[in-house]
Amino acid sequence: MNAITYSNFRQNLRSIIRKINDDAERIVVTTNDNSNVVVMSQEDYDSMMETLYLMRSSENRNRISQAISQLEAGTGTERDLVDIS
Repeated sequence: MNAITYSNFRQNLRSIIRKINDDAERIVVTTNDNSNVVVMSQEDYDSMMETLYLMRSSENRNRISQAISQLEAGTGTERDLVDIS
């Protein structure tokens, strides 16, 4: 993860936002008083929040872990998603 000063970030905001979105990059914006922030794309943020939501439940965590283990062992079952709308 790259770091950039607040002043540099402000001066190059448009190009930095474009790079963050195009390259799925995150940037630390540093400040003189060490109140730094991380800037990331909304897509990455939404994905991270969804993962945190799914992993919040220990039962769900165990089911996901079990499914991953089955797929890695070649014993999982692939299924088509059904559109129910």
